[in-house]
Amino acid sequence: MEENRIDKQFDFFREIDKEKFIGRQTYLTDAVRKENDAEHAWHMAVMTILLSEYSNEKIDVLKTVTMLLIHDLVEIDAGDTYAYDEEGKKTKRAREVAAADRIFGLLPEDQGKKLRELWEEFETGETAEARFAHGMDHIQPLMLNAATDGKSWMEHKIRLSQVLGRNQNTAEGSKVLWEYAYQKFIAPNVEKGRLVKD
Repeated sequence: MEENRIDKQFDFFREIDKEKFIGRQTYLTDAVRKENDAEHAWHMAVMTILLSEYSNEKIDVLKTVTMLLIHDLVEIDAGDTYAYDEEGKKTKRAREVAAADRIFGLLPEDQGKKLRELWEEFETGETAEARFAHGMDHIQPLMLNAATDGKSWMEHKIRLSQVLGRNQNTAEGSKVLWEYAYQKFIAPNVEKGRLVKD
């Protein structure tokens, strides 16, 4: 056992515990507390294992799950940028790249490089795995918003056009899951006035 290597790995594990403190705007199904980044990642990982059969293309499920488990670690430094925060999006990339360099840089070089490249693959969204992962990253909060009667959408006065804009590429990962999400999560909330139609 290489002492320095395992020390670096455990330094990384301790650091990523901080992901549990990064709050998101999406409520848990009880509509009382909002989820944190770690809960979001876990939820999408389980969803991917079970929903990968609906991917438009064959995907490496373990790679996709790994991508989802690490893609928001950068928010430990960069903070969570709310999906509909247009001002925050202007600096998001720069904040997250610096965070990725630092956080993945804690690992032994080979592992840090691997995770940093996987994070970048998610960001660019050009592979089948990244496209499906993006779909999960968008559908999971749609599901929770619907489960809480659109509570977060109503708090932020989110419009249908914003939701559709954010999800303009979701079908690239899975047409089936996007159609399901639209019919089951979005449309009913528009009908009930919880998601502003414009």
